[in-house]
Amino acid sequence: MFADVTPLCPTASVRRYGGEHQAHAHDHAQLLFALQGRMELEVAGRSAFVDSSCGLAVPAGAVHAFLARPDTRLFVIDAPPGAGLQRVRRFAVPPAAQALARSLGAAPQPAGAPVRAADACLALLLGAPRVLARRPLDVALLQAAVGRTLREPWPTARMARLYHLSAARFHARWLELTGATPQDWLRARRLDAAAQLLARGRPLAQAALATGYASASALAAALRRERGVGARALRAAQLQKLRLNSA
Repeated sequence: MFADVTPLCPTASVRRYGGEHQAHAHDHAQLLFALQGRMELEVAGRSAFVDSSCGLAVPAGAVHAFLARPDTRLFVIDAPPGAGLQRVRRFAVPPAAQALARSLGAAPQPAGAPVRAADACLALLLGAPRVLARRPLDVALLQAAVGRTLREPWPTARMARLYHLSAARFHARWLELTGATPQDWLRARRLDAAAQLLARGRPLAQAALATGYASASALAAALRRERGVGARALRAAQLQKLRLNSA
C-alpha cells in the first residue's frame, strides 16, 4: 500500500527499495533518481529506468509499477502538481543534485532539511536537460565479472563487450554513472583487493599476481602513488586493529 497525501510543498527523502511493486498512482508528482543501484519502471504503459545519472519525473495520476534489486536507494521528491511536472520526462541528473541528495541520506538531518533539499533539488531537476531513452548499464554485472577474474587483463573494450557497446560509448556511459573512467575504476578495485590481501599477511608478489599487477614492484609503486601507503604499513594497521579487537 502507498500512502497518498498530496504535499503542500515539495519534500525530499532517501528511500530503500527491493522487489517488484504493482501498478499504482499518486495524487502528487514525483521526481526520482538512484543513489545506489537501478530501478526499472513502467509508467503509463512505457518502460523506463532510473540510475545515478538518469532520473525520471512522474506526473500526478500516472499509473506506474517498478522493480528493483534489494537495497536499491533512491532520492525521491514528492511535489504538488505544477509547471514542468505535467508529463513523464527523463532528465540528466546534475552533479549538484546528486551531492545534495547524498548529503541528505548520509546522516540524520535537522527539521526542515528535507524541504530545503527538495526546493534546491527541484529547481536543479526542472532545469536539467532531457535525455533520450538509452540502454541501462547494470553496474553489478561488471563488478561481478571483474571480481571473478581480477588477475586477468581488463581493457575497456573487454568491459564494453559485456554490454554490447563500443568502447567509446561504454567509456562515456560508465564515467557518467560512476564518476570514474573504466580504467580508473578498475585500478581502484585492484588496489582495494591488493590492500586487503596484504593486510591479511599475503606476500607482496602473491598479492600482485592475484590482482593483475605485473610484479611486486609494480604493485608497491601503485600503492605508494595512489594511496600513499606501503605493504608494511597495511600489515601494521591490520595487526593494530586485531590487537584492539582482542583487548
